[in-house]
Amino acid sequence: MDGLLSRRDLSLDLALSLLARVREEAEARDLSLAVALVDGAGHVLASQRMDGAALGAMRLAVGKAFTAASWATPSGDFASSTQPGGDDWGWNTTDPRIVVYAGGIPLLVDGELVGAIGASGGTAQEDEECVVAAARGLGFS
Repeated sequence: MDGLLSRRDLSLDLALSLLARVREEAEARDLSLAVALVDGAGHVLASQRMDGAALGAMRLAVGKAFTAASWATPSGDFASSTQPGGDDWGWNTTDPRIVVYAGGIPLLVDGELVGAIGASGGTAQEDEECVVAAARGLGFS
């Protein structure tokens, strides 16, 4: 996979490999997840909804990935700051694509954002554990 990570954009092959890795992680934990991978601009490159995953999980997975790509920050990092009185209070209501639950992470190559991946269907922590394991397994930090 090293050759695939030398690119400054995500290939479809790499996106599909990431989806497969998340699915493996989810199955190992007896989870049914929806997963979305976006490019650096937040546009969906690939997605999947595992058998048994809730219909609404895909919208959350896309939102988590979009949020992570938009700020090159894990989506869950905004869970507290967007609450009343927080430094980011209210901005998550300005765009319906923003989701501030854990489960979306940016994908960086040599410190440069190339995209993001998000999952939904388990707890927020389980979603994040699955995408982190998949990304690390393919060489993302």
